[in-house]
Amino acid sequence: MLVYEFKLKAQPNQYQAIDEAIRIGQFIRNKCLRYWMDAIREEKVNFNSMCKLIPSLCLEFPFAAKLNSTARQASVERAWLSVSRFFANCKNKIVGKKGYPKFKKFSRSVEYKKSGWKLSVDRKYLTITDKTGIGSLKLIGTYDLHYYQLEQINRVRLVRRADGYYAQFCIDQERLEDCTLTGKSIGLDVGLESFYTDSQGKKVDNPRFLRKSEKKLKKLQKRLSRTKKGSSNRKKAHNRLARKHLKVSRQRKDFAVKQARCVITSNDVVAIENLNVKGLVKNHHLSKSISDASWSMFRLWLEYFSKVFSRKLIAVNPAYTSQECSACGEKVKKTLSTRTHICNCGCVLDRDENAAINILAKALNTLGHKEINASGQNDLCLISESLLNKLTG
Repeated sequence: MLVYEFKLKAQPNQYQAIDEAIRIGQFIRNKCLRYWMDAIREEKVNFNSMCKLIPSLCLEFPFAAKLNSTARQASVERAWLSVSRFFANCKNKIVGKKGYPKFKKFSRSVEYKKSGWKLSVDRKYLTITDKTGIGSLKLIGTYDLHYYQLEQINRVRLVRRADGYYAQFCIDQERLEDCTLTGKSIGLDVGLESFYTDSQGKKVDNPRFLRKSEKKLKKLQKRLSRTKKGSSNRKKAHNRLARKHLKVSRQRKDFAVKQARCVITSNDVVAIENLNVKGLVKNHHLSKSISDASWSMFRLWLEYFSKVFSRKLIAVNPAYTSQECSACGEKVKKTLSTRTHICNCGCVLDRDENAAINILAKALNTLGHKEINASGQNDLCLISESLLNKLTG
């Protein structure tokens, strides 16, 4: 599945129509959630029963009928997804809150399936054909949709952001990449001083995008708080603040994607820590720095690229990876302020490099079978044995 995104150029009344379509989708989702909450103890509610609710909603609320039928069904799918995720978390006994479904207040997108839209012959204009009055929208972007048939476009999503409106095309196309093996493995230890340190001693600096923009964000937030509620100046100040936050989030994503792709394409086996980031951010002294480092996003993109490039990504238990000596295995207790690992065996290493070596050793010990992927049958045992000999020898 590929997702191509274009910025939309339209008239102000068309942007208002997109906002109205988003509100209708949000209304349908919230109504389905209310139906589930009211009927859960009396009868069994599933996705089909939620879908049967739509005709009665359209009769009771005529504005709901303006939205295309597939867009209404997509809103029901969003409601059912939140319900099924909640039940899955309860079944798997997830620690902490289970994610009980909540009503949406500020939705930002509406989704169409196979109908309700059409593309122009030159693939430069998207026309929404339902009764919302959106009409024809100009697509601004560098992707070329001529490479794909219209039947391959499964969904079209209209998204509202602080800097404008966007259209996303979900295309049913397998992503083909060069999966040539490199014969290398690496262990990563993420941190706050450095974004990560690998088992070869290489460090990648932590960009700290939020910290660098914090002064500007505080200034914009102060301007927003001084404006009158409901005024046009408040809307402008809110938009400036939202644009700055959007820029920070895009910087984080861009950095995480590039680093993850570089790591995955350069190695056959990548070992990381199975960190509980949700629990770590409860530390009020480090929560902002941990969130700014975007460890969870980095791991998500590592998992994605490992599937695309047919690589092996292993998450190991982080317990004692910083305390154990990578040379002799003896535990050397350290505080967070101690940045150098010094062992009685004579091993002197950077704390994070020592942890990365231990992470890699743990991961390689789990590789005791042949891994089969898209590029064929690869004997990862040989790789793990050779690298493990280097680490212990």
